[in-house]
Amino acid sequence: MDDCLSKRLSDKAKEAFSMAIELYNKPTIKYRVEGFSMFICNAWELMLKAYMIKKFGDSSIYYDDHPDRTLSLSDCIKKVFTNDKDPLRLNIEKIIELRNTSTHFITEEYEMIYVPLFQACVLNFNDKILEFLDIDMTEIIPQNFLTLSVSLKSLNNSEISAKYPEIISKKLISLKESVERLEETENSKFAITINVNHYITKNRKTADAVFHIAKDGEDPVAVMKELKDPESVFKYSTKTSIETINSMLKRKKVVPKYHGNEIAFNKFHFSNIVKYYGIKDIEKFCWKYAVGNTTFFRYSLQALEFIVDEVTKDPDHIFDNIKK
Repeated sequence: MDDCLSKRLSDKAKEAFSMAIELYNKPTIKYRVEGFSMFICNAWELMLKAYMIKKFGDSSIYYDDHPDRTLSLSDCIKKVFTNDKDPLRLNIEKIIELRNTSTHFITEEYEMIYVPLFQACVLNFNDKILEFLDIDMTEIIPQNFLTLSVSLKSLNNSEISAKYPEIISKKLISLKESVERLEETENSKFAITINVNHYITKNRKTADAVFHIAKDGEDPVAVMKELKDPESVFKYSTKTSIETINSMLKRKKVVPKYHGNEIAFNKFHFSNIVKYYGIKDIEKFCWKYAVGNTTFFRYSLQALEFIVDEVTKDPDHIFDNIKK
């Protein structure tokens, strides 16, 4: 019975997640922020209940004092993610707040506040359903479709105050500021900031904005042919590199060994493999910068994929060989 119910819940979780992604990425739907929050919360609730049944049995998804009533999503989260400071838990709880209030309080500005949280939530769900239920959502939804489409409007407090009555504008501004404070933790489990870059094109049809250069202008300027933002390429610290590599190996069902024992990829192995392949000296793999007297290193997705590919070639011996 446990396996049958868990399977039905996990199937529904996959469908709810797919609906959330498809709804959000449809440009003609104006209700997409509120709709996404409802479907993604439903997906998390179904997935967590499937996991709890698998781990603790059927009775684990019911209230002790109401055995005919299943737990709410908030209570499921508290049971599975027991650390109330966990950025992943904070992310879901913020989206639950939106789901609970959006039917009574709808404004288009929600999108600009919540999209960094939505993007993190999508990737968190993808990681956890793989970890908890061994389901890879990228087999259902291609990896590139897990990036949400974004409104390019910015959110300005004075514009909000001018557009809405005081009670609504105060609520929106307060919500925006509370989310921004949490985003300052710079944890990708809570929020993923999406940057928009602008490029010069000579094809007028593909341009969103048009300008011209005056040859007789008084002030000299230079047109930059290429602009590279290191933080947009080298997104991964040592810690997030290790977490991501572990996730990628798990997705590939690769279990590395060290001294003959199965291991999780950790800082020791990361340090050894970085030294062995000289990754810090390869421009496309690593960005080095200094703050005061301290040097920091950040890594690109290419570097992480390279490491995963090398481990995948010989997971039983690579770490022993590198250490030697």
